[in-house]
Order: sequence, then structure tokens, then C-alpha cells
Amino acid sequence: MESQQMAGKIVLITGATDGIGKRAAKELAEMGAHVVIAGRDKERCQQTRQEVVEFSGSNHVDYLLADLTSMAQVAALGDAFLARYDRLDVLMNNAGAGFLFREETADGFERTFALNHLAYYLLTCRLVGILQETPNSRIVSTSSGGHYRGEINFEDPHLKKGYWVMKAYAQSKLANVMFTYALARRLEDTSMTANCFHPGLVKTGAFAKVPVVGGLVDWWVGRKGISVEEGAVTMVYLAASDAVSGVSGRYFFEKQVRETNPLAYIVEDQERLWEMSEEMVRQWL
Repeated sequence: MESQQMAGKIVLITGATDGIGKRAAKELAEMGAHVVIAGRDKERCQQTRQEVVEFSGSNHVDYLLADLTSMAQVAALGDAFLARYDRLDVLMNNAGAGFLFREETADGFERTFALNHLAYYLLTCRLVGILQETPNSRIVSTSSGGHYRGEINFEDPHLKKGYWVMKAYAQSKLANVMFTYALARRLEDTSMTANCFHPGLVKTGAFAKVPVVGGLVDWWVGRKGISVEEGAVTMVYLAASDAVSGVSGRYFFEKQVRETNPLAYIVEDQERLWEMSEEMVRQWL
């Protein structure tokens, strides 16, 4: 049995019905945290809750429903959390995916950018108040080593021209890192921290729904990748470890601070991305 180092703390995890999000939910519940799972499918949320309860022996596991490709539902998720809980110790922005064909959400956003970046931005903004009221709260965002191949297309962020699944994915994961850096700068005078991480090449089936390419990617990952348990190590570390108390604005891999894509360090571009994101989701802020 893990130590109860997270006892009394509330953790909200998006993308928690599968992969590293589910594994982190199990481990953090075992550490005593009150875990709130966010997912879009009620049946999967109920099943995940049961798995987390059985793994951890804790009944302090809840779920909230939201499709995070919809900014209205992201905002509603934030509101639902605020209506039920009076503190938030760790916000884990984790939901993400890649899509072979370019699709637009109901809001008119490219789906990868909406789910992998704008949902992080909006949910964090909706919950920053309660995070600030909770001493030493943490924001942990799942990025990817794919960000090294990314660049932000400020003129065409929704990739109406030249869309490619890995291009869109890499851009969104770079956005996660730049968002983290810009957010950490805004939190410097608070007890809050913001970090992001690369879980490694994890066997999660993240591209399973991508025809042909997804099958090849998951076949390759299946041969080369690490387990979900291994992939969740850094995620849980950033949520719970005293070793990173007060550490903010960093990108981690294998529990170590790593250098990122040089483009991520350009403060002007971090601010440009922040302002662009704010403008896109303004009606839901």
C-alpha cells in the first residue's frame, strides 16, 4: 500500500478513462487523494471509477462528464467542478489525441488544436481561482516528445492548408509546453506551480482510431513502447512528489527536467499563443 501522502487533497484528471490518465488516477487514489475523473462517456467513466476504487481501496473517486473538443463542455466541466468541490490541489490536463483527417469542431476549431491545447487553456483559466485558493496547488499538463518537431502556425493555427496528423499533433504538443511556460510566469507570485511532461512512447492506442496510419503507429509503439505503468511515473511524480514542490515552468521526462524545442522558449511567441488562445475561447472564459 502506498503512503497516504495525498490524503485530503483533490485531484482532477482529464483523459482519465484510459492510458496514463487512468493509471495516475489509480495510484493517486491509493496515495489517499480524492480523485475526480473527467471523461466524455458515462459508461467508461463508471467502469474506470470502479477500477480505481478496486485498485486503491478508496471510495473517494468521482467522475464528471465532458467532451473536451467542445469549449462549452470544457467550461461546463469547470463549473460542475466548482459547484461540487471547495478546493483543487492538482489539475492534470491530460486528454489528447491525433486525427488522420482534418475535422472542425462545432466551434469551428481544428479538432486536434481544440482538444490538445485549447481545452487545457480554457479549463485552467476556469479553475485558476480555486487553484489559487488552495495552498501549493499544481497544474500538470501532458505534452509529448513530438513537440520537438512542432511549430506554431500563427497565420493558420487550424491548418486549413497542408493538414497532416503528425503536424497537427506536434503543433498542439508544442503549444502545451509554451502554455506551461507562459502560465508559470503568471503564477510567480503565488504558491501555485505549472509543469508539463513527456510520458515516453507509451502503449496507449492514442492513434488507434486513425485508419491505416493509426494501426501502423500502434503496431510500432507496441513493439518499441513502454507500459502504461511506466508512462504514468512522471505524471504521478509531478502531482505528488515533495521533490518538485515549488518547481514551476519546467518540462520533465523520466522525472528529470529536460530542454525543449528552442521555439518554446521564445517569450514573444508564448505571449502571442496565449493571446490567440484567449481570443479563441473568450466567450467561454
